[in-house]
Amino acid sequence: MIYTLTLNPSLDYIVELEEVKLGDLNRTKQESKFPGGKGINVSRLLKKMGVMSEALGFVGGFTGLYIKDYLKEEQIKTNFVEVKEDTRINVKLKSKEETEVNARGPQITDTDFSKLEKQISQLTHEDTLVLAGSIPSCMPSTTYEKLVAICKQNGTKFVVDAEGELLKNVLPYKPFLIKPNHHELGDLFNIRFTSAVEVIPYANKLVEMGAENVIVSLAEKGAVFVSKDTALLSNVPKGKVKSSVGAGDSMVAGFLAKYSETQSVEEAFRYSIAAGSATAFSIGLASKEKVESLLTEVNIIKY
Repeated sequence: MIYTLTLNPSLDYIVELEEVKLGDLNRTKQESKFPGGKGINVSRLLKKMGVMSEALGFVGGFTGLYIKDYLKEEQIKTNFVEVKEDTRINVKLKSKEETEVNARGPQITDTDFSKLEKQISQLTHEDTLVLAGSIPSCMPSTTYEKLVAICKQNGTKFVVDAEGELLKNVLPYKPFLIKPNHHELGDLFNIRFTSAVEVIPYANKLVEMGAENVIVSLAEKGAVFVSKDTALLSNVPKGKVKSSVGAGDSMVAGFLAKYSETQSVEEAFRYSIAAGSATAFSIGLASKEKVESLLTEVNIIKY
């Protein structure tokens, strides 16, 4: 079973309007509400691809109830730890430019975290845990390390989609997959990338530091996959970008869905690229049909 972990989920309120006029009345063209959070996005896209998962994390209040009900409606299993304060609401303004207003989120107590640790400790070598997104400001920066240490002890595969020190600090525990974008990778090594080929030596460094598989996305410049045995370069399909929200999470879900089916990292990488692009070309997460319609446009070469 695949488990996804979102420590700070949100109710994402997406507002489309012609133009944002500061200090004036703005009227929307269209509105929508979705459960937000990187791990939740992975679970939602896995379900669209016919792969079951269970969503873990912390929720509370009427917004937390909305998230649980929404995922139940999509037939996604959840096992959230209930907290006292409300799950946050994030506002996404879509106009000529994307603007996001992200709330801080509820307080997580030591008791809340102990309940989560107990859940993670019950996973086995047959399970995979996806840890995705940032750590709430009320939690220690070592939170991911504590959780992946439990995974390491139990033989549970784990995937980390995070940035900066959060990502760097889990590498010694040997994650199955990590997926930084080129900006996040550049920040780790204090370098700026202008092409996919330039990324490969630094992705290799992440493998040397402990990661089994590394995907680095470079927006319209393509993507790179590196493991100890393979280095692959890929283009990305052409299309109109409607929203970047969830594209990286879709890449993680696409890789896991196809790898669980084929055990081929190349096919999983191809599906990952198509999934990320399909979501970028959509409002909300992509459909399976949209993902598969883009597969023929993904060209992969071995480096």
